[in-house]
Amino acid sequence: MNMMIFNVSEAKTKLSQLKDMVYHGAKVVIAKNNLPIVDLVIHQATGKRKPGILKGKITIPDDIMDEDKEINDMFYGDD
Repeated sequence: MNMMIFNVSEAKTKLSQLKDMVYHGAKVVIAKNNLPIVDLVIHQATGKRKPGILKGKITIPDDIMDEDKEINDMFYGDD
């Protein structure tokens, strides 16, 4: 299938049509001042996140949830 180039202003007005064209296999390029800047492509899922990927690689301190007086003072003042 041929590559079709649309300038930004035209792409704005024809977005629904461009989406359908890409869905059906067309290669659509969006250009600014006739210079290609964006390829319109179908979304590709990246897969599910894998829990525990950093297990054993980082250490979380026991006091991570403790409040910091200096930071509280910056937000709330010295009370």
